Amino acid sequence: MSLFKKVTAMTMVLAMAAGLAACGGGSDDQAEGKKYIIATDTTFAPFEFQNEAGEFVGIDIDLLAAIAEDQGFEYELNSLGFKAAVQALEAGQADGVIAGMSITEDRKEKFDFSEPYFDSGVVMGIAADNEEIKGYEDLAGKKVAVKIGTEGQTFAESIKDQYGFETVTFNDSSAMYMDVIVGNSVACFEDYPVMGYGIAQGVKLKMVTEKEQGSSYGFAVGKDQNTELLEMFDAGLANLKENGKYQEILDAYIQE
Repeated sequence: MSLFKKVTAMTMVLAMAAGLAACGGGSDDQAEGKKYIIATDTTFAPFEFQNEAGEFVGIDIDLLAAIAEDQGFEYELNSLGFKAAVQALEAGQADGVIAGMSITEDRKEKFDFSEPYFDSGVVMGIAADNEEIKGYEDLAGKKVAVKIGTEGQTFAESIKDQYGFETVTFNDSSAMYMDVIVGNSVACFEDYPVMGYGIAQGVKLKMVTEKEQGSSYGFAVGKDQNTELLEMFDAGLANLKENGKYQEILDAYIQE
C-alpha cells in the first residue's frame, strides 16, 4: 500500500471514530456545556418573587438553583410572567418552565413534566375587614378575581355557574389581591401557600374556606424535548428530598 493510501485510510478511521464518539454520548453529553433557558413567573410568592434587593427568590428559584448545583448544569432564568413563560416554552424560546405550574391532563398534551415537587390546593380569600362573605353561597351576583392560567382560575370557573358569580382576570397575584382589597371584587381564588404567604407578609386579606384539593406543581419542558434536563431535575429533586435540602427550602418560605 502506498504512503498516500495509508494516510487516507488512517484519516477515514479517525473520522469514523470521532463520529461514533459524537453519536454515542447519550443525554449526559447532550447536556454538557449547555446553558438552559428557564422561564418563570414574576409575582407568585412564595414560589418566585423579588426581594428588597431586587433579586428573584422563592421556593421555585431556590429549588432550581439547588438541583442545578446537585446535577451540575447551568441555566439562565427569564422572569416573564406565568402566561408569557408558558408561551415561551410552547414556542421553543425556553427550555423549561418552573412557575408553580399545575400538572394537568391538558398541559400534558403539550409539555412533559417532572415528578411533582409540591402539592397545592385552592382557597378563597376576601378583604380582611369583610364580614359579609362567609362562603361560596355569598358570591351570587358579585365579581370574583382570578389569576390567568392558575388552578384558582380553573376552580372558580368550575363553580361560577353553580353559585352565580362573575370572574375578572389578572396577570399577577398582587393586582388580583388589590382588586379585592379596594372592593372591586369581593373575593379571589388562589393556591393556599401563595395566599398564606401574602397574608403573613401583610396583605389585607383573610381565607374563609377550607383548602380545596388542587393539582401538583411540576417542572415542564417541551413535549419530547430536553429529556436530559427533565431527567436531571427528577434526579436532583430526589437527592434534595433525601438529604433534607428540599424541606429546608420549603421551611424558609411556608409556615403552616
